[in-house]
Amino acid sequence: MVPVNMFDPVVRLAFSVLGCNTLISIISTGIDTSVPIEDTMGELKKLVQEGKIKYIGLSEASSGTIRRAHAVHPIAAVQMEWSIWTREIEEDIVPVCRELGIGIVPYSPLGRGFFGGKAVIESVPANSFLALQPRLQGENFDKNKIFYHRLVKLAEKHGCTSSQLALAWMFHQGDDVVPIPGTTKIKNLDSNISSLEVKLSEDDLKEIEDAMAVSEVVGERTTDAFVKCSWKFADTPAKA
Repeated sequence: MVPVNMFDPVVRLAFSVLGCNTLISIISTGIDTSVPIEDTMGELKKLVQEGKIKYIGLSEASSGTIRRAHAVHPIAAVQMEWSIWTREIEEDIVPVCRELGIGIVPYSPLGRGFFGGKAVIESVPANSFLALQPRLQGENFDKNKIFYHRLVKLAEKHGCTSSQLALAWMFHQGDDVVPIPGTTKIKNLDSNISSLEVKLSEDDLKEIEDAMAVSEVVGERTTDAFVKCSWKFADTPAKA
């Protein structure tokens, strides 16, 4: 989370590193709940007016914060965790974004790598960030493995991998949804791109969602520390 008074220095640093004088967009990662969102947006709006950035995005913002921010300057996109087994934002955040015409950028669309299968088939490295995730620990992990195996079975039906089916489900959530699966390997990047070729009907989507019933998932999506920095706790003080 970058303090409000550091936006301009950070952008100028980006210019020097990237060798450019304009950034396509900037996403404020996390919400500074100590200051009104109007103040944060005011500083970002200045950067747009100065031609230093073109678009503004938010990450892990509550619906109320999104509305207030959008009233100061149009929000281009909101980055949130969203996947086939993490769907809480569908109740409130997604409807607000669609009402205001804001794009949605789901991070961890493969359930923090879970639906890639490596952690299930092999193991979660002890020194990995994944080892801290509640759903991938101990008894929770053992109980949650069933979701991977269910997805593998459905993926076979569609002639794709489990990760491709998870991404295909994500792409079918709307034209305003652009997931950002992370990878360090070209073969995984190619596989992720190929998920666009997987076509799903309404019946297919329902079958997948029924198999991945979120009410049966054991454990929080991430650690308590990260949850406290999430959209659930992202309301800011009222503007004086």
